[in-house]
Amino acid sequence: MTARNRSKLEALIEMCRSESKWTKVIELAEELRANFPQDDGLANFLIGEGKLENYLDQNPPIEANFVKAKTGLTDAKSYLNLVTGDDGKNAGLALDAHLLLAKLYYACGECDSSLDNFNLAKLNTLSEKHLSVRSLRILAESYAIKGLCLENKGPQGSTKYLKAESETEMISCFERAADLGLLYLQGQDNTNNVNQETRRMGAVLETALQRAPIVLIKTDKLNVAIDRYRGMLNAVETKATQSLRLTLARQLAEVFLRGVTGIYTPPRSFSPARGINATKPRLWEPRKYSGRHQFVPKNQHEETILLLLISEALAVRDAVLSQSPEFREVRTHALGNVTAVYDLLTLATVRWNQVGLLLESFEKALKFAFGEQHVWRQYSLSLFVIGKYQQALSAIKEYSKLDTKDTGCLLMAARICYEYLDLLKEGLSLANTALEKEVRSIRPSRAQLYVGIGLQQVAISSNLPSDKAKYNKLAFEALEKAVYQDPNDHLAEYYLACQHAYSYNINEALIHIKQALILRAEHAPSLHLFSLLLTANRRPKEALYVVQDAVEEFPDNLNLLHVKAHLELYLQDVETALDTVQQMLTIWREIYEVQIAAATSDHDNEKHSDTRSVLQMQTSQMSDKDSNSIHAASLAASRIEHALSEAASSISSFNPKPGPQKAWLMQFKIWLLLADVYLAIEQPNDAINCIQEATLINPMSHQVMFMRGQVHVFQSQWPEAKQCFMNAVSANPYHTDSLKGLGEAHLILGEPRLAEKTLKDAAKIDQNCPKIWYLLGKVMENLGDYSASADCMATALQLEPSCPILPFTSIPLTFE
Repeated sequence: MTARNRSKLEALIEMCRSESKWTKVIELAEELRANFPQDDGLANFLIGEGKLENYLDQNPPIEANFVKAKTGLTDAKSYLNLVTGDDGKNAGLALDAHLLLAKLYYACGECDSSLDNFNLAKLNTLSEKHLSVRSLRILAESYAIKGLCLENKGPQGSTKYLKAESETEMISCFERAADLGLLYLQGQDNTNNVNQETRRMGAVLETALQRAPIVLIKTDKLNVAIDRYRGMLNAVETKATQSLRLTLARQLAEVFLRGVTGIYTPPRSFSPARGINATKPRLWEPRKYSGRHQFVPKNQHEETILLLLISEALAVRDAVLSQSPEFREVRTHALGNVTAVYDLLTLATVRWNQVGLLLESFEKALKFAFGEQHVWRQYSLSLFVIGKYQQALSAIKEYSKLDTKDTGCLLMAARICYEYLDLLKEGLSLANTALEKEVRSIRPSRAQLYVGIGLQQVAISSNLPSDKAKYNKLAFEALEKAVYQDPNDHLAEYYLACQHAYSYNINEALIHIKQALILRAEHAPSLHLFSLLLTANRRPKEALYVVQDAVEEFPDNLNLLHVKAHLELYLQDVETALDTVQQMLTIWREIYEVQIAAATSDHDNEKHSDTRSVLQMQTSQMSDKDSNSIHAASLAASRIEHALSEAASSISSFNPKPGPQKAWLMQFKIWLLLADVYLAIEQPNDAINCIQEATLINPMSHQVMFMRGQVHVFQSQWPEAKQCFMNAVSANPYHTDSLKGLGEAHLILGEPRLAEKTLKDAAKIDQNCPKIWYLLGKVMENLGDYSASADCMATALQLEPSCPILPFTSIPLTFE
């Protein structure tokens, strides 16, 4: 009966030890001493263990608690020392007592005494055998503490060999601690009636599990560290390791993002087996996953993304949806984990052009990130990068409500309005709001510049002379102020030069563009504008030299090549112009063909694509090569053309080509330029083929209709040319080249009054085009109004010296 009671008591004690019920363990140990005096040594060990663990539960073994621990653990030390002698050895308690004393000394900050106890316990000589859950934890913590003590002391020994040996021992301790720690946590999950409180790893064990790969990295064993991370992540998950798995996955992703190029080795495929453990592991090795259908990354990119998606899934699972004040601390902690993962995911996806994946993650995050500035900011940026500009604008506005001091987001919203959405007034309003919020800083903000850009674009898009004059005046004032506020900002000088160019103040524009190039010589738009200003200054050969040098610096800049081809045509170097356009097509394929192919295979996963079709982007995204405004047709023309495109779609089932619409728009522009070149070398059939290629991209474009008219003019087919120009004007009433062509057709066909009306309409839109005034002079001469004809001819002669080879507004907006 006595033996049976003793067995029950010992079983109860062991259960309480495994569940970390240390107060109960101490009570049961006192009962064991009272009822079974021969077990006095075991009782002393249990009481010492209980007091030690009870204390450390309340006071973790960190440096801040070292002094306090020296007095707080006096009783525990006394009890444990009682069982380190011969009696303890005979009872089999001395080894565990020394291990616990080592932990106690570590908690007091006495690393040397801790290591002495590990030596007395002969920790390095222990052989693998089956252990209880509690013994696994003691052993795991022992290896962890020994590793921490060795790391704290640094490499020991007088020779390089002895130091390397000391380092190897430290690493071995951390690796053993990690394996045993995971095995202990797996054993805990298999134990019945274990509450969540007892599943905590404790500070020592958690530190050791994360420390193992870190010390390998510090000792230049990167590949070994990566394998250690992989092995720990492949261990069978337990409830206690869920947060640890998140940390390890995130840390390994950081290692890959920091750069392991050249030494990366893909993970080995695991042996196919049913369930867990295809091969029998060592006794002190945690159980690992293995199966036929495991995904094994093939390269660094795949593994990094996979790790971050796993981290995201683990972090999101712990997200707190409730906004109640009592959950604020937990919610903040969980959101911190999620945000850290999203920041790494941002780096990885942007680096490897997978922003669509990032966007999906942020869309999920919005469910629990209510009112979180960082998430909304990143979400809006990812929308912008992927080309969803309308949604990006909405997201930025939401973010600006959360962070009222951040003016950068307002400037980004203004840029989206200017550059992508044709919402000029709204963009100007956002820029003004940012300017109002400005405070003094080391470097002036560009809010003033963005206001100037907005006013400039509104002036360009205005059709009423009074409005145009008003906004031009305001634009000059704003841009001059921007230059004054930051004399070193090349972009402010560039846009002030643009403003002078739009007003045909060529000499002033040249002064400011030269200053912009002094501030930043490699700025492609500045070189582009400089070349056009030189042509307006009757220096086309110099302009060509500038463009040629710029193309050497920016060999894939299609806008510069476009100017180069036009200059070569103007200088009658037609064969070179043809080579330049063919070079443009080659560069276009190199830049965009991969994106187009990806979008064609999976249109839903289109990357970096605008949501609008080429038909809708025509007037807002691409400059008319002969219009004085990239926004002139943004309202009425876009509506008419959109209606025509819908009609064409219903007739011919036309669908926009999949892929980045900007890419197709650029190819469209190249085909029309090539048609121009073929007409210059008197090859109309080749020009027609080029127009047909452009038609496949945008069948209802006014530019396509205009170019068809040009072919008919070349072939002296004036009735057909007239019809093409009328169609172009119907699609875009503000396309001055089409109006000029239609006016000329009316004149040739004996319709001078219609020619007069058409050309006067064209002159109202573009008052600075000498070709329009010249044709109008011929019409007035035909009508017998020689005085008006002379005035028109004089105006043409006056404008001719300052007319650029292409409109100044043909340069795309830039914000860099």
